[in-house]
Amino acid sequence: MPATSLNVSLGDRSYHIHITTDGIDALPGLISDWLTTRLYWHQSTPKGLIITDDNVSDHALRVQNVLAADKWSTTILTLPAGEQTKSLAHLASIYTQLTQMQADRKTMVFAVGGGVIGDLAGFAAATYARGLPFVQIPTTLLSNVDSSVGGKTGINLPEGKNLVGAFHQPLGVFIDTSFMETLPDREFRSGLAEIVKYGVIMDAKFFAYQERNIEAINRRDAAVIREMIQRSCQCKAEVVEQDEFERSGLRAILNYGHTFAHAYEALCGYGLLLHGEAVAIGMLDASRLAEKLKRIPADVTKRQRDLLTAIGLPTILPSNGRPDPQKMIDVMRLDKKSVAGKLRFILPSKLGHVELVKDIPEQLVVETLNESC
Repeated sequence: MPATSLNVSLGDRSYHIHITTDGIDALPGLISDWLTTRLYWHQSTPKGLIITDDNVSDHALRVQNVLAADKWSTTILTLPAGEQTKSLAHLASIYTQLTQMQADRKTMVFAVGGGVIGDLAGFAAATYARGLPFVQIPTTLLSNVDSSVGGKTGINLPEGKNLVGAFHQPLGVFIDTSFMETLPDREFRSGLAEIVKYGVIMDAKFFAYQERNIEAINRRDAAVIREMIQRSCQCKAEVVEQDEFERSGLRAILNYGHTFAHAYEALCGYGLLLHGEAVAIGMLDASRLAEKLKRIPADVTKRQRDLLTAIGLPTILPSNGRPDPQKMIDVMRLDKKSVAGKLRFILPSKLGHVELVKDIPEQLVVETLNESC
């Protein structure tokens, strides 16, 4: 399949999303073009830090070798895999590595990994020397369609997910679907949750496309997966272009299901649920809450549940991971959509459209949480 390219139009922060299969050799040329487009100075021997985790270190080595052939001097920093790595301690280890490399504002940061590495490396790039250029090279389906696009970077605190972060757009996003050949099945299905989300929040036809292609999705049909990645990236780019810094409220629609999901992740312990698994449960929570508010008919929730179940995602919490509903409420008050401690949720009004809803009775939220067990 030929490579495709999408543009995220953000003025002088615009960048391309390059989608390919077995196309890693094109990376140095793309970076050169991206540097020119963004008016960065070229260097005769460019320098970079490749940040990765121990699950995908082989992919990072492939990136390093391709860059070396184009006269790049790079260092690989390999961190432990897992959500726990998105922490202050590991952020500090990146800063230490950058100082040891004598990094300057022309030093490139490459994030080779899933969403944890992308968020952490992006935040390090955003804050070291007040901003380094960085390239997202996502290796999971989840990071292909979600965290690598949009410029959100950050780390977790013990009190909750993504409470410290910055907006820092990448120089570009390089998606090579061959990297997913080593992706475990559970991680692959976790990424599908975000793809389902785009259908619910923006594109009912895209949701129906997924319903029609369940068998192909489950066997990882290359053409169908490429189509879903491309459409998901298009959806996210459209939102980011209109609300890059979450000022108008539009970008909040991307958090459908996430108010519940982030609280589950924090209280169940990072690792019991993968992010996409928590999002799948959280989307159904949000849909049931919308039902209770008479915003949607039951069929909208049923279609989501049927699709999520058919592609192997959970729709209720595991028996060993059921937090107290009141503790869930307390964590959800820390959600960035909350205002003055008041809970607000992204809820569907029909398939393909969602809205930010406030002043929801807390008791309805508690009832919804109890139904997830």
